Amino acid sequence: MTSGAASPDPGRDDPARRAGEPRHSAQDHSSAPDFACDLPGEGWRELPSSDDWLTEQEWAEWAASRQAREEEPPEDDEDLDPEDPAPPAEADLDAVAAECREMAAEQAQAAANAARLGTTGALAAIGAMLGRRGPGQPGSAHRFPGTYTGPAGGFATGQPLDVAPGGAGLLGHAEYAAGNDDRFTGSSDDELLGVICGLDRVEATAASLRHAAVAELIRRRPDRDCTPQGPAQMPEAWDESIVAELSYALAETRNAAETMLSRAWDLEVKLPGTKAAFRSGVLRQSKAEIISRATTLLDPDEARAAEALVLDRAGRLSPSGLRAAIAHAVIEVAPEKAKKRREQGEKDARVERWPEDSGNASLAGRELPPAEVLAADQRITWWAERLREAGLEGDMDQLRARAYLDILLDKDSRPVRLQTGNAGGSLDDGDGPDGGDGPDGGDGPDGGDGPDDGGSPDDGDGPDDPGDDGSGPPAPPEPRAPGASVIPAGFAGRIHLTVPLATLLELAERPGAIPGIGPVDPALARELAGAAALNTKTSYCLTVTDQQGHAIGHGCARPEPRNHNRTAGQERPRSPGDHDPPGDFGSEPRSGFVFTTSDQEGPPGGYGAWRLRTGIPGRPDLLIVLDPIALDTCDHRFEARGHDPGVKLRHLSQIRHATCTGPTCRRPAQQCDFEHSTPYEAGGRSCLCNTGPKCRREHRLKQDPRWKVEQITPGTFRWTTPSGRQYITEPTIYPI
Repeated sequence: MTSGAASPDPGRDDPARRAGEPRHSAQDHSSAPDFACDLPGEGWRELPSSDDWLTEQEWAEWAASRQAREEEPPEDDEDLDPEDPAPPAEADLDAVAAECREMAAEQAQAAANAARLGTTGALAAIGAMLGRRGPGQPGSAHRFPGTYTGPAGGFATGQPLDVAPGGAGLLGHAEYAAGNDDRFTGSSDDELLGVICGLDRVEATAASLRHAAVAELIRRRPDRDCTPQGPAQMPEAWDESIVAELSYALAETRNAAETMLSRAWDLEVKLPGTKAAFRSGVLRQSKAEIISRATTLLDPDEARAAEALVLDRAGRLSPSGLRAAIAHAVIEVAPEKAKKRREQGEKDARVERWPEDSGNASLAGRELPPAEVLAADQRITWWAERLREAGLEGDMDQLRARAYLDILLDKDSRPVRLQTGNAGGSLDDGDGPDGGDGPDGGDGPDGGDGPDDGGSPDDGDGPDDPGDDGSGPPAPPEPRAPGASVIPAGFAGRIHLTVPLATLLELAERPGAIPGIGPVDPALARELAGAAALNTKTSYCLTVTDQQGHAIGHGCARPEPRNHNRTAGQERPRSPGDHDPPGDFGSEPRSGFVFTTSDQEGPPGGYGAWRLRTGIPGRPDLLIVLDPIALDTCDHRFEARGHDPGVKLRHLSQIRHATCTGPTCRRPAQQCDFEHSTPYEAGGRSCLCNTGPKCRREHRLKQDPRWKVEQITPGTFRWTTPSGRQYITEPTIYPI
């Protein structure tokens, strides 16, 4: 047989079908012995000549017997068998869309079944199915006009395969698009990214199915005296032998096998919405793990309530963003259990060391108190800056690593200089992270720029200062190790602690947040705020949010003028306690904060003027005037006259977007560039409607002519990549 259509069921190595191409039903076009015919259309091709396993006479006899059994011969335009659809390159995209809608309906039914586990489970399941695009950002949600004729056309932005749930069908289309050489010939960059996202959903679906199989293994091997319970029919515990068997089967550690069993149990019993999102490909395994770990101590009802708060955006959040979001949700749903989890974690405090692949080694502390971690981190940064000023080579990461070891080993790695003075300033003056003259400028937790500004102290002796006795250059000072006598103790000379006002005033139990640490439970938030209040250099800011948590107003506290001073001397007395870090003040509420209205007028269009008392004896009241922050429209009231922003403009920009405005970047805004969307040189304003924080990496991307960044409203940025895909960055969502 020299030519013809593909055989009805090509074998594994049959060249008649490209990898991933759906099988075709053969059509009997002729009863002639050689079956020679014209190819029916695009997508069919002539097979190479090969030796038949039947002779021509045998073929003729087989064809005759087949024709005799059929009442009517098939017509040439007979529809293809629905079990064997046309090649994706030929298929009508409307038909593909209908298929995808059917697949989505099946996933929605699965979510609905999962939602039977509870009302909050239903909310979570519905949230998981909305706006499906799988891992990554939402991009465009509508079809673009035009023709997509390539093998990967269905994966273009907004096309059916770009939004289809994961599964074997999607994998088959991706394999077909790859071609025999896996080069995706004829695919655009946009389509290729759609294939990548689709395969990510396929991988998630496969991982979800693996966890479903593990859950079934648990049902079949319950622990002794454990019976199936609840809608999921899962036992409360499983036979310990499963751990070993799973470990052997997957060549994994026992810990990894135990974790997989726990995660499978959680998905079945506690997290129906996460399970549905995992199965459809909205969440990959790593994100399902984040939600499962965060809800460990919650009961099923609480876990469903927590997942329902994040699943509507979980697929487009980065892992660190999802970790913060679900931690916030857990604290909001069960603040006492969040506190219990933190306290239990402290019992697992440890220092770990392990070899790096490069041949170096690592050392890290785990489950440490947040306050002490912040203080230690600031101490490391302070000493790293001294090493840089002394001329030690390396970037800030390398210098911080050197400082870390110096502090632990009581060493001094500053190079000895044979010149007058001390390059780093005298270390005997006690200036440091908490001092008023240290590198931080003496501002407190909510002050302006932190030690990452690149600023340096100006109070020490410079390298060109003459000796104190005026008799000539003194001998170089002996190097001193950065011990406690050199770097002064003190908690949080400069951090940004965000606490809901209701939590601060002990009127509600809502989580706070610390950049670099993440959400903190209400008890810890009040503890840290009370400790920071003991520092005279602490400053306070107040942010007003809308119902979505976006900042719409902000003010920085300043001491009330002397002629209006109302000190807190009559407030209940408190022991100042220890400064490094906060200790236990006893059973009394630690902060004693009081927030009231002020008799002063607020700014036009703002949110009034307010008075804050810290409850520390002898401290003056603080006045806070709340200015508006531009989100949808801008009146340009804070516009700078030149290129560089004023202090308030920069600060309000950092409040509106607390992190870099790159779609997945979470670098704190204080460590980012103040960047103009439309360049200042091209007529762009230095104003909230044309600026936002961007880390140096995202700043460079924005300047690449292949990329486009638009500030479509003062608070919203739209990024268009070289492939044409678009991503939206909205203002920071604060705890409310």
